[in-house]
Amino acid sequence: MTPFILDNYRQHPWIWSLELLPIWDGYARMKSQAHWQSDILVGWLLGSGFGYWASHRKIPLLVQILPGGLSVGFYEKF
Repeated sequence: MTPFILDNYRQHPWIWSLELLPIWDGYARMKSQAHWQSDILVGWLLGSGFGYWASHRKIPLLVQILPGGLSVGFYEKF
């Protein structure tokens, strides 16, 4: 959500409310005793941090570690 928010917040300021979705999901996971509070907070911080990095990086090379292997690609905006 973070790269999407950072790309569109100037046209639609209300889009910042989308940051509440991970918080709501985290609350539901704690309520069902599937995760601890520390898991939720660290996951939210890591997700937001990597989203910010992904939207502001200068290097267009993508490297992703996936469950089935490794993915390498090239990212360019047109």
